Amino acid sequence: MTAKEILAQLESLGDEARRKHNARVGPDGIAGAGDNQFGVKTGDIRALAKKIKTNHELGLQLWKTGNIDAQLLAILIMKPKELSAGDLDEMVRQARFAWVADWLISYIIANHPEKEALREKWMKVGEKDGWAARAGWHLTASKINKGEDGVDVEALLDRIEKQMPKAAPETKWTMNNALAAIGIRHAKHRKRAISIGEKIGLYKDWPVSKGCTIPYAPVWINELVKREG
Repeated sequence: MTAKEILAQLESLGDEARRKHNARVGPDGIAGAGDNQFGVKTGDIRALAKKIKTNHELGLQLWKTGNIDAQLLAILIMKPKELSAGDLDEMVRQARFAWVADWLISYIIANHPEKEALREKWMKVGEKDGWAARAGWHLTASKINKGEDGVDVEALLDRIEKQMPKAAPETKWTMNNALAAIGIRHAKHRKRAISIGEKIGLYKDWPVSKGCTIPYAPVWINELVKREG
């Protein structure tokens, strides 16, 4: 199948309700998708990827379209190790929809041999690029949750306390994930992590369904510690 044929198939699977959902600004303040989307459901994208199987060149072509659904499909069919660190840095800065950004990190970057070097690079961008910073904090939160070495927890808490209030919405989300991860995984720093969460108050008024955990760090930390205790 060619990229043109894939785009036509994705368009045929598009759903108006899904397009509207994708376009909305979320309660986290992150902007929704623009017009370059068809609104294809996740299950349909995964089914199509399973049918195509791995096809790195096709994936690259689909990514370059900038179409949200095509980029999600591309992520599922590309080979992480055939992308250079430079390629990934460029892709992270191109992704401007949270769903695409997070899939890119989870399915491609997390499986790349240079992910740690990229994480360190993206942790230094600060306010220069909110999406690259989002990727850095995403990988850092994952590193903390896995109990891996190479993370200065106290320095991270200092940064979060100082920078999170003024960070871009897309960066705040994964910074908050890192804050929660510290509170959950590091009992020594739990009190301070909760205190920072209370002081900043990020996502305190988040709308949450019954049975779900609110992303407000103090509640999130206490709930997960209780569950795992």
